[in-house]
Amino acid sequence: MNRYHYLKTSPWIFAAALAVASPFAQADDGLLTGLVKLSCEAILCLSTGSPPNACSPSLMHYFDIDFDDFSDTLDARIDFLNLCPVSAETPQMQALVQAIAHGAGRCDAASLNATLVSYTSGMGGIGQGCITGTKPAYCSVYEGHEYTDLNGGAKYIIDPPQQAGFWPFQGIVGGIGNIGIGGNYNTPQTCGHWVD
Repeated sequence: MNRYHYLKTSPWIFAAALAVASPFAQADDGLLTGLVKLSCEAILCLSTGSPPNACSPSLMHYFDIDFDDFSDTLDARIDFLNLCPVSAETPQMQALVQAIAHGAGRCDAASLNATLVSYTSGMGGIGQGCITGTKPAYCSVYEGHEYTDLNGGAKYIIDPPQQAGFWPFQGIVGGIGNIGIGGNYNTPQTCGHWVD
């Protein structure tokens, strides 16, 4: 079980952990250390579309916060980001923490392509899968925050039109004769996908 489970489920343990950690949050030279340092680094690294390699430890720590219930994951990630002293200094910073927790790792092309699939109904309820071209609201908040520089985030592009298909029931012969429902067809493709 992850340490954030205890921090999230027991507020008095969380308060005690902060009281104990606070004296150790800064080294003698004034630099941040430990979880506080990782938290501040994560805020910086998740606010840019091109984080440097030095972000790896803080990003790994942030994305390792993962529970079966996604609302628990969000709460624990917010708790982690709030360890950074500047996270509560202004309303803009508080909004940034919320935007990062809800959008980071969920608004890149791979995530959008995996989660925004919808199906058109077809014969027998089987249809064509299409990836929708509208981002969730949390992505707009994350990518549009005044303190993020995400280059507009993932872009939606329309796939080339489907040139031809084949309806498999053309020419079936049975007790009722030749069934003429099918054959070759051309269908315009209006689906697309997200790219970074």
